[in-house]
Amino acid sequence: MSDKDIKYWVGFSFIPGIGRVKLGQLESHFGNLSEAWQAATADLRHAGLDNNSAQAVTTWRPRISLEAEMEKMERCGVKALTWHDQDYPSRLKEIYDYPPVIYVRGSLLPEDEWCLAVVGTRRATVYGRQVAEEIVADLARSKITIASGLARGIDSVAHRAALDAGGRSIAVFACGLDIVYPGENADLARQIIQRGALVSEYPLGTKPKAENFPRRNRILSGLSLGVLIIEAGDTSGAMITARLALEQNREVFAVPGSILSPASRGTNLLIQEGAKLVRDYADILEELNLTAVAHQIEMKEIIPSSDTEALLLKQLSAEPTHIDEVCRSTGLPAPTISSTLAMMELKGLVKQVGAMNYVLSREARQEYKVKVD
Repeated sequence: MSDKDIKYWVGFSFIPGIGRVKLGQLESHFGNLSEAWQAATADLRHAGLDNNSAQAVTTWRPRISLEAEMEKMERCGVKALTWHDQDYPSRLKEIYDYPPVIYVRGSLLPEDEWCLAVVGTRRATVYGRQVAEEIVADLARSKITIASGLARGIDSVAHRAALDAGGRSIAVFACGLDIVYPGENADLARQIIQRGALVSEYPLGTKPKAENFPRRNRILSGLSLGVLIIEAGDTSGAMITARLALEQNREVFAVPGSILSPASRGTNLLIQEGAKLVRDYADILEELNLTAVAHQIEMKEIIPSSDTEALLLKQLSAEPTHIDEVCRSTGLPAPTISSTLAMMELKGLVKQVGAMNYVLSREARQEYKVKVD
């Protein structure tokens, strides 16, 4: 969607009470949000808005400079995605109350489809931190993207463990993406931008109000295949996320803890009510049928991206083959062979073993050769 169109979606995201249903009414009636943004109060009511909502639009509209907001987003490196955008997370659109617009800082990638939310208490015990570090690191090494809320305690441990293991992470904000809350996690947020994304439904400048956090949690669970709770009081925000996950038909996992620990009351209660008890990361992968996620992602990476790559993969094996021999057997020009092999080496498909001799990488031997044979 062009900036010319997206700015109206951004504008409506500032107006209280205009959510998915009402935006859908406006878009259906006017054909686009540009027309809706210009509409008179009576026309907004005719489109299906109640009096309060129609009045809110006409009251807030003069206060919002669409061009200024778009410029601010560009300065902050923030992109807005509407429910029409191809990059809008498909899993998030499955929930009933999905946000019509999300703001993204960083990148959402196709592999983030395999995402697990990990949440817990802000006052994590030594046990909770250790469990979070170990389970999340193993999940990240298994190519599972870890989503959390950037809060103190378990959330922060989960984000850091995923990044330290070389994985991806998504932080869902309860405020605008120009405000890191808590401020002590500013460096962590910068790291997440490099290997994941910050996500919010709130426009820039929105303060982290208490009422925003429960609504934030529906996005956190909505992005994910399931939610893992590691230490939570029986009335905590993590428990709200677990309830939302159940409403969204997501899996709920919980790490058991001491019956004497207040930090484990919520997780033990969830297990008693039917949540999957988690001893290690394998319990989660097995329940979600994700034991082959890393394998599936490797297969995607190994699929050749051009006919030339496919041809070269067939010519190479575990035994070193000189580039001149590849040229003779394929009939392709030497510069084409050389540049393609260089790109394939960067992608981990082949390896040069010296003196312009090439072999297939171990992964390509195990996966691609089976595929073509």
